[in-house]
Amino acid sequence: MTHYPVNIIQDGGPIFMIPLVLLIVLILILFILAFIGKNAINKTSKLIGHISLFAMVWGFLGSTIGLIAAFDAIEGSGGVSQPIIASGLKIALITTLFGLLAFLIGRATMIVLALKDKA
Repeated sequence: MTHYPVNIIQDGGPIFMIPLVLLIVLILILFILAFIGKNAINKTSKLIGHISLFAMVWGFLGSTIGLIAAFDAIEGSGGVSQPIIASGLKIALITTLFGLLAFLIGRATMIVLALKDKA
């Protein structure tokens, strides 16, 4: 099954996914500005660290809310069906994935900036 980025954002819930995508873009912009020398490396690296940590927590929050919604749907239907469980878990894991991806991108950029600062 092919997923396009718009479908993934829609599946994960735009309330959580759009900010996560924007945070990833912001991390990359800050990295580029610091790498080419437009921003102070130390301050930018700290800011990237804070943003990446916020993105990870935002993803976990989306995941938690997705799981609660899935359990509400199960409770409301009166029975447990595999498609309902699978759908809820998928939604929950998409936001977690993007939050962790933002965190990893942020940490990787911090490593590169630290190496550049030492050089």
